[in-house]
Amino acid sequence: MSDLITEWATQVAEAELCSVLPRRWAHTQGVAKRAVEASQVFGLDAGLLGAAATLHDVGYAPRLAATGFHPLDGARFLRDEHRADERLVRLVANHSFALLEAEERGLREELATEFPLLDEPLLVDALVYCDMTTTPDGDRTTAQDRVAEIISRYGGDSVVGRFIRRAAPEIFASVERVEAALAAQPR
Repeated sequence: MSDLITEWATQVAEAELCSVLPRRWAHTQGVAKRAVEASQVFGLDAGLLGAAATLHDVGYAPRLAATGFHPLDGARFLRDEHRADERLVRLVANHSFALLEAEERGLREELATEFPLLDEPLLVDALVYCDMTTTPDGDRTTAQDRVAEIISRYGGDSVVGRFIRRAAPEIFASVERVEAALAAQPR
């Protein structure tokens, strides 16, 4: 089952992102690689984490951008067009503290009502770790460098810049928890 959901997620994400947003597709592939590493160490539901990592940015696809807020657009696409697993859809909708960005965009109530935050802190942290330690080109980075890159790319006063500055302490805490758990694992 784990392999099937990951294969399906890869097919969906590739179809939506590869040709129209190749850099976003490269990031997605890097995030998926981090998910494989994290799921092996934590024993998390490898398929669910891998699928969420692979689909977390699918809402950037131009044909899906109904609200312009990629977590919400991606989650709605997965729910409505693919009837995807509820846990997967909720992870995509809420990845990397999306609720804080939703607030900046006036979409907090909409996101929280349609896609409540999943009450699985380790899984949520693992997805934050995968996303926020991967560059736009799919390479490994630190969470601090990733946040700085996002602010640089979008501008500090943009919606994304304001959101990422607010979310940074939570992002860093999630990444630190995952890194500590990874370091504690026997080699």
